[in-house]
Amino acid sequence: MRSDSQLQQDVIDQLSWAPDVEHGHIGVTARDGVVTLIGHVPSYAMKLAAERLTRGVKGVKAVAQEIDVRLPSEPKTSDDEIAGRIVRLFEWDARIPEDKISVKVERGYVTLTGEVEWNYQKQAAYTAAGRISGVRGVASYITVQPKPAPADLHERILAALKRSSEVDASTITVRVDGGKVTLGGAVRGWNERRTAEAAAWAAPGVLAVEDEIILA
Repeated sequence: MRSDSQLQQDVIDQLSWAPDVEHGHIGVTARDGVVTLIGHVPSYAMKLAAERLTRGVKGVKAVAQEIDVRLPSEPKTSDDEIAGRIVRLFEWDARIPEDKISVKVERGYVTLTGEVEWNYQKQAAYTAAGRISGVRGVASYITVQPKPAPADLHERILAALKRSSEVDASTITVRVDGGKVTLGGAVRGWNERRTAEAAAWAAPGVLAVEDEIILA
C-alpha cells in the first residue's frame, strides 16, 4: 500500500506529465487515500482535467477539489459571447440535442437546463460548456427522461461490461429495479469503477445508478 507521501508524489507526477494542465499553481496533499487539490488554474476545463487525472492515479480513493478558476484580469469574453459560443458548440456536437437544452450565463457561471433522453447527452453538454474560454463554473440542471426501459436492461448492461476492455465483468454484479440500477462487487481501481458506472448510465431507460462497488 502506498504511503501518503508516495501517493502525493504520484499525483504531482501525473499532473506534471499532462500537457493540458498548468500544474505550477496546483498544490497536492494526501491522507489515507484522500487527495486534496488546492490552488488555481486559468480555466474550468483545466480544473476538471486535474481532478480526472488525479482520480486515475492508483491508490486514490477520493478527491477533495479546492482549485479556483482564475481568469485573466481582463477577460475578452462577455456573458452573451460565452453563451453564444456554447450554443454554437452544442450545434456542432452530434451527441447534444441543442434544441432541448437552455443556456444561461451570469458573470462567467453557466447554468444548463432542459430535458434529454440519455445521460451521455447530459454529460456531453456539461463537458462542452466547461471547455469554453471565460467559463468560471458550470451548473447542470438537465434532467434525463428516457424512453421506457427495455425488458432486457439487465442483460444489456452485463453485455456492455463484458465488451469493455477496462473492466473485469466477472467481478461486478448488476441489479435492476425499474429504472434503477445497483452495481456491486469489487474492482481493482477507480477507473474500472467509473467505467462500470458509465456503462450502466449508457443503457436506455436508466433513471438512477447506485454504485456499491468497492476497491479491492
